[in-house]
Amino acid sequence: MPEVDGATNFFLVLTIVADAVVAVAIVGAIAASVSSRARGSVVAWARAVAPQSVVFAWIVATVTTLGSLYYSEHAGFVPCELCWYQRIVMYPLVIVLGVAALRRDRSIWMTALVFVVIGAPLSLYHWLVERVPAFEQSSSCSATTPCSAPWFEKLGFVTLAWMAMSAFLLIGVLIVCTLLGSRDPVDETSSGTRDRVSVGGPGGPARSERQMEEA
Repeated sequence: MPEVDGATNFFLVLTIVADAVVAVAIVGAIAASVSSRARGSVVAWARAVAPQSVVFAWIVATVTTLGSLYYSEHAGFVPCELCWYQRIVMYPLVIVLGVAALRRDRSIWMTALVFVVIGAPLSLYHWLVERVPAFEQSSSCSATTPCSAPWFEKLGFVTLAWMAMSAFLLIGVLIVCTLLGSRDPVDETSSGTRDRVSVGGPGGPARSERQMEEA
């Protein structure tokens, strides 16, 4: 069906964009773990995204939910057992993140990350069931709607399971941005400016460590 192919290509583009963002975030996290300069850049980027990160996460969850409903209700792709498990984890995020976005509640990261931690590995497992015989044998999906038979495959690896995993991971990145943005900014100059230390007596002039050294 040309209409379904067009929709699949649309979701494929969104998936590639999500994968690119997740890849950049992973590289940034690795760089931040070994470089203080990179850490500052990553934190600054995360805090810039943080004010709208919950809204972005809600959009990702909503588009993913609507996409899954499109494939099952319009295209006729019958969800397998693992597909239903992924839906059970993804669908509540639309409500959870939507309410958090309306209330501007950044503390939602604690709840949202639980869904991501469950959903992303579940989607990865489904994707491996589709590709690795050992995982296929460990699956208990029914013969009428096998989890090992993807409805389509793009670029040699992108299936519905991969799309779901990409969505979960992107939501996870956005929620981490929310977490970083909810923290108080770190005083980056605290290590080099100890001039705030006062050594004056009560009512007397305060003298900094630098002033003492110059004296």
